[in-house]
Amino acid sequence: MQLPVLAALILIIAGAWSLLVWPQFLRRVMKDSRARDANGKATRFLTVHVVLVGISLVLGVATAIIGIMGLVG
Repeated sequence: MQLPVLAALILIIAGAWSLLVWPQFLRRVMKDSRARDANGKATRFLTVHVVLVGISLVLGVATAIIGIMGLVG
């Protein structure tokens, strides 16, 4: 297997990994008792993690797209 093809496949796998793992992580964070205060309002804990997951998903999509572009040429 040529190095550019291998690199593209690694990028696609890394992107897919992010898209599979981060939503599961967010589900657990949202169930965490630290996610909401006594009034049900989102805490900084939840806000920070939502931003983290959002950025990670965007980067995961971008990584996968770059990998696909590498395969297509």
